[in-house]
Amino acid sequence: MTTGTAKPRRLGSSDLSVFPIGLGLMSLSGAYGKSDDAEAIRVIHHALDLGVTLLDSSDMYGWGHNETLLGKALAGSRRRQAILATKFGQVQQPGGANGVDGRPAHVKAACEASLKRLGVEVIDLYYQHRVDPSVAIEETVGAMADLVKAGKVRALGLSEARPETIRRAHAVHPIAAVQSEYSLLFRVDAEKTLETTRALGISFVAYSPLGRSLLTGAVRQAADIPEGDGRGRHPRFAAENLALNLAKVAAIEAVAVAKGCKPGQVALAWLLAQGNDIVPIPGTKRSERVDENLAALDVVLSADEVARLSAALPPGAAAGTRYPEAGMKGVYL
Repeated sequence: MTTGTAKPRRLGSSDLSVFPIGLGLMSLSGAYGKSDDAEAIRVIHHALDLGVTLLDSSDMYGWGHNETLLGKALAGSRRRQAILATKFGQVQQPGGANGVDGRPAHVKAACEASLKRLGVEVIDLYYQHRVDPSVAIEETVGAMADLVKAGKVRALGLSEARPETIRRAHAVHPIAAVQSEYSLLFRVDAEKTLETTRALGISFVAYSPLGRSLLTGAVRQAADIPEGDGRGRHPRFAAENLALNLAKVAAIEAVAVAKGCKPGQVALAWLLAQGNDIVPIPGTKRSERVDENLAALDVVLSADEVARLSAALPPGAAAGTRYPEAGMKGVYL
């Protein structure tokens, strides 16, 4: 694995440059079944030791647990190895779907709480996790810009924002990165968004780049999903959709066999080949998966192979929505 020769990717017009593949941390706080904190810290340290810099958290992951965990992992000299990204905006609503709060007062209070849990003085990349349709994006980003002026945040990001929202936000303060789901299997919203981010010089951080494991071949039937794992509630893993999605993944598996690598590595290599403005952030609870994901940097796809994969899994090919019905109401706003 030649991680030492990987060329960093700059985040927008900011002064932040990151390793081409980051690490998503959501799975370390119960999203995909139980996680062990000690092992989670070892995974983070392992990724850092291999050169990974972008660590992606949120105040919503475990409702504070993930940031506290990350703070422990980055204690001491480890902090200097990382580009620390976290998010605000989702709020708990007992008995119902998460709420969203983009009010300026909440922006600033959430940042203070995150800084305390993380045990740091500055957040490198601060995202609005979900757009609040009841608050003008100019107001929310204006409050985020105040955090930059105060030295508490270095760069700003948006997650699951539609093109018009991104343009309005960027007019208030430069947006360094927009984060959205993007993979060979889930492309429609991402590719619409990319047209705007590229026009504005904004980087694109791709979460769930492996389709929550669909593109790795790890899940062949619903019974493969452990009890308590959030994938059990995702429409794409429902019995009527899973077989259809796996049939599409067969094209990735064929390329992997030809190249002597893993299907997930082909999926990541395809994403990396879409442009130097894209940084995928696959998540995992296991160090060996970090190794496997980073080895995608050694998988070279020809222009013809990229085109054939794109044609085999065209935009809109996936069966099932990206989230259950309630979750779909909060994305691409």
